[in-house]
Amino acid sequence: MSATAEEVKRGVQDWWRTSIIDMAPGSIRYRGYPIQELIGNVSFAQMIWLMTRGELPSAGEARLLDAALMAAVDHGPQAPSIAIARMAATCGVGLNNAMASAVNVLGDVHGGAGEQAVEMYVDIARRMDAGEKLQVAAGAGLDEAIGRHGKFVSGFGHRFHPIDPRAPRLLELVDEAAQAGVVSGRFALIGRAVEDVLASRKGGRRIPMNIDGATAVIYAELGFPAPLARGLFCLSRSVGILAHAWEQTQQGGRNKGPIPREYLWSYDGPARRPLPGSEG
Repeated sequence: MSATAEEVKRGVQDWWRTSIIDMAPGSIRYRGYPIQELIGNVSFAQMIWLMTRGELPSAGEARLLDAALMAAVDHGPQAPSIAIARMAATCGVGLNNAMASAVNVLGDVHGGAGEQAVEMYVDIARRMDAGEKLQVAAGAGLDEAIGRHGKFVSGFGHRFHPIDPRAPRLLELVDEAAQAGVVSGRFALIGRAVEDVLASRKGGRRIPMNIDGATAVIYAELGFPAPLARGLFCLSRSVGILAHAWEQTQQGGRNKGPIPREYLWSYDGPARRPLPGSEG
């Protein structure tokens, strides 16, 4: 039986079915809210929540999300994504190309630690729900994470900062939000328990939570699924990427590589040798 015109129309309309945006000539609604009512009344962090979660956050939830987003915007040209943005800008591409080049390297190693930390925290919470004590669950969840991602524990330790200055402040905000009843505080407790387990395994030497571990606490407290933690980091770091790409375009420079021209890379291949058949 052939489809009716109405069925064909519905099939076309449902091809990209979405609950995010509704639009008609002269009308734009995000999750049901008219755009003209959102403009000037809703912050960018609140809009991110609305678009990804379907509802507007409370003021306290929005404050925590905003803090996590702004804390991770930049970590200097030593961060691969920032360096790539600056190199791309010297190749004559536009800002969008430079930003895209940089965001494309935010993978499991550079950019994925927050997602991995949320996964670990949620795993530990599940173990606690099944009856395990906090320290036992933290140890088991840590072992699971190490087995999955390797010995570098996502969200803990930093190759540059003995103590990442961003993490304690974010945890302080989580504690305040927990006292106010905005969040449970459960994942802050779990994150600190992981720190304690790591210290006990290192003979008392602490491996402090870093920015990824602290923002993961916030995203877990706010109920964001782990994959969104990486997406939110991409949004956050894009601010720094844009700033550095723009600064580099103002500074000029052409085809700047990863090291200055007067320095060459180490070569460890074969010594100079003749092409077979060219001797003599």
